Amino acid sequence: MSFQTPITIYDAIKNISSRKYLLPAIQREFVWSEEQIERLFDSIMRGYPIGSFLFWKVSKESVKKYQFYEFICHYHQGKTHNQKAVLLGDEEIISVLDGQQRLTSLYIALKGSYASKVPYRRWNDPAAFPKKYLYLNLLKEAGDEDLNYDFRFLTEEDAKKRDENTFWFKVGDILNFDPQDPSQINDYLIENQLATNKFASRTLFRLSDVIFKRPIINYYLEEDQELDKVLNVFIRVNSGGTQLSYSDLLLSIATAQWDEKDAREEIINFVDEINSVGRGFSFNKDFVLKTCLVLCDFNDIRFKVDNFNKQNMSVIQDNWDKIKESIRTTVELINTFGFDYQTLTSNNAIIPIAYYLYKKDLKNNFVTSVNFRDEREKIKKWLHIVLLKQTFGGNSDYILSIIRDIIRQNLNGFPAEIMKQRLKGTTKSLDFGDEEIENLLEYEYGKKYTFSVLALLYPTLDYNNLFHQDHIHPKSFFTSREKLLKLGVKPEDIDFCLENYNKIPNLQLLEGNINMSKSAKPFMEWLYENYKDDTAKNQYKELHYLTGLDLPIVNFKEFFCKRRELMKNRLRQILVS
Repeated sequence: MSFQTPITIYDAIKNISSRKYLLPAIQREFVWSEEQIERLFDSIMRGYPIGSFLFWKVSKESVKKYQFYEFICHYHQGKTHNQKAVLLGDEEIISVLDGQQRLTSLYIALKGSYASKVPYRRWNDPAAFPKKYLYLNLLKEAGDEDLNYDFRFLTEEDAKKRDENTFWFKVGDILNFDPQDPSQINDYLIENQLATNKFASRTLFRLSDVIFKRPIINYYLEEDQELDKVLNVFIRVNSGGTQLSYSDLLLSIATAQWDEKDAREEIINFVDEINSVGRGFSFNKDFVLKTCLVLCDFNDIRFKVDNFNKQNMSVIQDNWDKIKESIRTTVELINTFGFDYQTLTSNNAIIPIAYYLYKKDLKNNFVTSVNFRDEREKIKKWLHIVLLKQTFGGNSDYILSIIRDIIRQNLNGFPAEIMKQRLKGTTKSLDFGDEEIENLLEYEYGKKYTFSVLALLYPTLDYNNLFHQDHIHPKSFFTSREKLLKLGVKPEDIDFCLENYNKIPNLQLLEGNINMSKSAKPFMEWLYENYKDDTAKNQYKELHYLTGLDLPIVNFKEFFCKRRELMKNRLRQILVS
C-alpha cells in the first residue's frame, strides 16, 4: 500500500461518473444526512482537511471475480440501495475501501440530488420525498457559529426565494464554468447583479478553486489482489467511526463465493420484502444473516468472520429458499399477532419461531389453517412473554443456542412450557413475580412494551384488523388542573389523575375505525351512543375490564385503581399458570 499524488474533487467526480471508481459489495450503504454533507462542504471551503481515502486497484483479471456497485447520485431515503455495476472485465477499476460516505456526498452535491422524508408525511406519499439540491448562499455567511458558509439542501422552488441577504447558487452549476476562464464567473456575477458584492465574488471563485484546482483528495492505493488481505485492510481502516457490521463482510464474501445467486441482492431484496409485510417492520441484514446461522444449525452463531467460511456459505446458499420461506412465514405470522416495527421490540425474539417452522417444514398455511390454531396461540403468548422479559437483550447468542437445542429436541409442538422449565432460576427466567406484574401496568401509552401487555389482556381480538391504543378517558381531559376541576374531579385527586391517565389501566385496544369515531368524547357519552342495547354494553364492559366499575371521569381515581386490580389478577392468571 502506498500514498499517491493527491487529486482534485473534480477528478474524483469524473472518475465516479465514468465508473472508474466503484464500491465493493463489502461497503455499507450511504447513510450521511443533509447536515453532514453541508458541513463537509463548509470544511472544504475553509481549507480544513477532510481525511485520507483508501482505494483498491482491481486488475482486469480480478474484476471478474467480485461484484461491484455504483455510487448513488440521486439519493432517496426510501430507496437507499446502490445499483449493481455491469462490467465487461476488460479493464481495471478502482474500488473504494475507505471514503465512500465522503465521495458519495461530493457526488450527490455536484451531480445529483437528495430526497429525505418530510416529517409526519406517510412513507407511501410521493410528496413526502421532495428532491433537493445543494445550494450556497452568495450574500451572507452561515448563521451558525460553527459554520462560515451557508450551504443548504433546498428544493428548486425554495432556492428561487431571494432577498437582500439571500442568493442561492446551485453548487453543481460550478461544473458549468471553465476553471481556466475566470471571465465566465465574472459574467455570471454581472448578470445576477452581484459583481459589486465582494463576499459573493470571493465565495464563488473560492468554490471554483476548491473543486477544480486544489488537490485535496489524499489517498492510499492497495494493489494486492488477494481478498483476504483486502478484507483485513478494510476492517482495520473501518475500526473507528460507525463500526463495520459483520453482515457487510458476509455479504462481500458471500457475493464472491455463492455461485448460483447474488448474495447481496438476494438478502437486501428479501429484507425489503419482509419489511413491507402488514404495517411494516424494521428488519435488517444482520437479522437475516443471524437467522441463517441459527437455522443452518452451525455450532457457533456469533458474527465472526471465521464463521462465514466457504463451507458455511455453501450450506446457506443450498438452503436459502427454505430459509426465506421460514422467515417470511414467521413475519406473516407475527403480523397476525398485531406486531409491526413499533411493537416488535426485539427482532431476535422471532428467530426461534422461524427455526421451529424450518425444522418442521411448515409452510405459510401455518398462518391461516385451523389445524394450527392452538399452536399459533401458544407461540403468540410465548412471544409476548419473552419480549416483556427482554429475554433476547444482552447476550442473545447464548439464549438463542439454548432455545434452539430445546426446539430441536421437542418438535411435537412449540415447546414453550419446556423452555420455561429449562430457564427457571436462571437470569433468563420466563417466570413473573407479583412485583413484575405490578410493574407491567406502569407502562404508558405508545411505549415499547405497552402493546404486549395489552395484547395479553386482549387474547381474543382478531389482530388482522388494525387496533389502536386508546385512552378510555380521553387524554385531552388531562391537560391542566383547571380542566379536571371543571369536569368535577375532586381537588385531592388531581395529582393522581395527572400522574396516571397515560398508564395501562386507562388504556384499551379498539379497532382503528371505532377509535376514530370515539375521538375525544367523554367515555360515558360515547359508550351509551354506541352500545344502546344492555347486552352489547355488558359484553363491551366484560371485554375491556369495566364490569362493576364507576365510569364517570369524576371518579377517575377509583376507576383506575379497581381496573388496575382486575388487570393485575388477569395477568397473574395468564403469566403464573
